[in-house]
Amino acid sequence: MKPLQCIIADDEPIARQILENYIKEIPTLTLVASCKDAFEVMEVLQKQSVDLLFLDINMPKLSGLSLIKTLQNRPEVIITTAYPEYALEGFELSVTDYLLKPFSLERFLQAVLKVQKKTALQPETNVIQNEEATQYIFVKSDKKLIKLTISEINHIEAYGNYVKIFTDKMILVPQTLTHFLEKLPQQFLRIHKSFVINFNKLKLIDGNQIVLTTDIKLPIGKVYRKLILEKIDT
Repeated sequence: MKPLQCIIADDEPIARQILENYIKEIPTLTLVASCKDAFEVMEVLQKQSVDLLFLDINMPKLSGLSLIKTLQNRPEVIITTAYPEYALEGFELSVTDYLLKPFSLERFLQAVLKVQKKTALQPETNVIQNEEATQYIFVKSDKKLIKLTISEINHIEAYGNYVKIFTDKMILVPQTLTHFLEKLPQQFLRIHKSFVINFNKLKLIDGNQIVLTTDIKLPIGKVYRKLILEKIDT
């Protein structure tokens, strides 16, 4: 396996040293740079491609989460922080893992193996991957962070400033349907102002209704009918 090229970003010298020592213990990692702030990271990324970023959140000038949002073709990210309260936002930004300081070499290795598993499933060239590459998302419900497998979602219903996500059960999430739809791959299709379906679960169209493989029937909005038919033809 080709070693993963990685960067450390942490404003604390001791924290950087611990990560550097851990990286030395893992033959499949190669340290490219050890940075004390986000701007040093951006400078490195302008010069070369990197596979993995170990990123602290609380840094001067620009926080780790703000850095993630600015990067166009960002590497895989493992958050390394002393602040558990940012976990939800981190996973919403699709970080691979979230390590709370102090963490052991064993826990560090577990996070690295997650990255290696993800990259092993990806093509070697940086081509656009198909929608099936997005296998799961994290949602917040009832003060819990829940991991949802994409293929298990049947449909989603707007419920004011919430959405109801239907798998084999219903999960209520405090987010608007429009905002939540931005997280989902292209296999999810809006069929009505209040409904989004997993296109892979579509069984048939009966007049102005869509029937899912679960035999749930949902209405088709007039403005969405053409888009649905175009999707079927492709």
